[in-house]
Amino acid sequence: MLDSHVTKNEESPHSLTGNLIYIVGPGRLQNELMALFLEQQTGAKGLTGEDLRSVQAIDDDHTGQPNLVLLDCQGKDPESLLAELESYGQKILSRIFVALFNVGPGLGIEEEAVERGVRGFFYEQDPLDRFPKGVGAILDGELWVSREIMSRCILKHKRQHSLPKGDTTGLTPRETEILAMIAVGAKNEEIADKLFISPHTVKTHIYNIFKKIGVPNRLQAALWAAKNL
Repeated sequence: MLDSHVTKNEESPHSLTGNLIYIVGPGRLQNELMALFLEQQTGAKGLTGEDLRSVQAIDDDHTGQPNLVLLDCQGKDPESLLAELESYGQKILSRIFVALFNVGPGLGIEEEAVERGVRGFFYEQDPLDRFPKGVGAILDGELWVSREIMSRCILKHKRQHSLPKGDTTGLTPRETEILAMIAVGAKNEEIADKLFISPHTVKTHIYNIFKKIGVPNRLQAALWAAKNL
């Protein structure tokens, strides 16, 4: 059970004021405590709802900031959960970030969920302090997905879409280097440390990479890299 007596972590690197975090699922008390905890830890507004469709009420243009839905997986089998994600369609998943929490260690839906647009996973055994870190990473445009899962997604996509390599679409050597690091799951801070550049410069490079290769997120960039680098 979440402890309601939590204090804001003043050293948290994520300042999410202006973002909305929606906790969706049947556990009303747990979800309200989770919303309060994340609000205190990150500065984002925490909200709750029983169904993902209720998120459609959120104004698309809310402060121009991306919004995040944390969808509770507790008690759901893989088939029903994937069917639920499928039923919402790209109309919702294209305009908000979605992550799953209370994911059972043997549920085994990560690859299929990522293909449907899910940005991250929080497992039943995860400590509470992983949530603010993961939420911040997702709202910063990163994936909160293990490198093992990322690699499986890339290999699966590569087997299904065998295309000739070599199209780099005008990428500079530095952009190609960063794209290769994204493809193996490196985070922005890791890329910055490895290349001795600032995180802001990394974000600028990633924005330019996405624009040049025509992808919306890191996973699609990694899949593109698997085919073309």
